[in-house]
Amino acid sequence: METSIQQLQQEIDGYEIRNPKELEAFKLEFTVRKGKIAGLFSQLKTVDPADRPRMGQLLNSLKLSAEARVADAEARFAEDTAGAAPALDLSLPGRRSFLGSEHPVQKVLGDMKRIFTAMGFGIATGPELELDEYNFDRLNFPPNHPARDMQDTFFITRGQPEGDVLLRTHTSPVQVRVMLDQKPPIRVICPGKVYRNEAISARSYCVFHQLEGLYIDKNVSFADLKATIYSFARQMFGSDVKLRFRPSFFPFTEPSAEVDVTCYLCGGKGCRVCKKSGWLEIMGCGMVHPNVMKHCGIDPEEWTGYAFGMGVDRTALLRYKIDDIRLFFENDVRMLSQFMA
Repeated sequence: METSIQQLQQEIDGYEIRNPKELEAFKLEFTVRKGKIAGLFSQLKTVDPADRPRMGQLLNSLKLSAEARVADAEARFAEDTAGAAPALDLSLPGRRSFLGSEHPVQKVLGDMKRIFTAMGFGIATGPELELDEYNFDRLNFPPNHPARDMQDTFFITRGQPEGDVLLRTHTSPVQVRVMLDQKPPIRVICPGKVYRNEAISARSYCVFHQLEGLYIDKNVSFADLKATIYSFARQMFGSDVKLRFRPSFFPFTEPSAEVDVTCYLCGGKGCRVCKKSGWLEIMGCGMVHPNVMKHCGIDPEEWTGYAFGMGVDRTALLRYKIDDIRLFFENDVRMLSQFMA
């Protein structure tokens, strides 16, 4: 192995880096994760244990030598670039001013806020970095619930005395904080970013926007919840939109339902986007679970309430007939310029 290290050192020393293109080629050959130096490091486990310390020192020296050549070349090219005068063609016409545009997700979120505030809902916000207590415990998630698993949640620290710290997976912790700080009646919406450790695809992303609603008062029923959602959907998607409620399960509501609207592409006939069903899911909802109220100091015998939650990004997909959620996070001016006011 020592011979291989010496040969690679000679290659690094003799490699000519005369321009940025050759610098990039040098990095790809020697310093990247799958480069030649990394290949030698992977062979270290096959070396006799008695020789490993010395081989490790030689490999580290080799790595530092390659990194020094990269740093030297980058500094040299930076000086050359700084000293060169920018090309300027004074005969070109002046550049006209361009109007900015509101991001489609923010446009949809703004419309949602206007609809719900007109119904009497206030707006509440909370931290994106949350404690396990607010994100799970007070929302009636059992200790072994799958949503607590690392594949769904971005944990920052675990096993601390104050509890696990994580990036919130929904805006429901804001509802918890409102219930702890205010006495009923309560009527709020909770918009904001949420984070989930999910595979990125055309229909899902690891960070997205959510808007949840909470209404607690005396004699609140599921009929009140349906009336609110029907009113929202007609204002958001048009008066001819059709809805359906499907029984579902959420730890923090009982009974629970998922709400679908007719597919925006096929009009309910069935297509690839709606998986031939004619329906697209827009939100989950239900009556606030008595355990959640107890955890937040509210008597479920005296008060009842409903809650709902929806993805703002997916609603924007529906409204603007966009088939890939990733477009919202790429900041492509060609796409964003289509939403100018």
